[in-house]
Amino acid sequence: MRHLVLRNLLSLIALLGVFGWLSPAQALVRIHVDLSAQQMQVDADGASYSWPISTAASGYVTPRGSFAPTSLQRMHYSHKYHMSPMPYSIFFLGGYAIHGTYATGYLGRPASHGCVRLSTAHAAELFHLVQAEGARISISGTPPASAIYARRPARPHYGETFAAPRPVETGFFVFGRPVGSPYYSSW
Repeated sequence: MRHLVLRNLLSLIALLGVFGWLSPAQALVRIHVDLSAQQMQVDADGASYSWPISTAASGYVTPRGSFAPTSLQRMHYSHKYHMSPMPYSIFFLGGYAIHGTYATGYLGRPASHGCVRLSTAHAAELFHLVQAEGARISISGTPPASAIYARRPARPHYGETFAAPRPVETGFFVFGRPVGSPYYSSW
């Protein structure tokens, strides 16, 4: 009788092990995207990070909910948006991804077509964490009412950054064209 109880107990332990209940806990990276604050909170392996992000601009949507990564791509080029580079992409729903951006001046405000953008350095760090440990992604909040166009970072006007080019005369030629030729114009 004791042999039968021991055998059943071992069977139960093996069954629980198959379902992962006795295996060591997997350290999933927890990623929380706050649309209201345009911030991402990342908790991984005892460390915590808070990074500025950009989500959907006016007229676009960043989906809310809980997701798991579906695909990781070191470099992806968007076929939908003019082959725009999406470094360190972590796809989580169809074409939606968390990825790096080179337009860091827009971080902290809505600016994307729906993806979650963060600096390329932070995206690389997050990519490697997720690649090693897996992740759970949650997105909540309400995006700020202002659109990207209302809060666009100031960029200098063309004339303010440098003077418009002027022809440089070198003898009878201006930029390799004879002065007075029909191809010459005096800007």
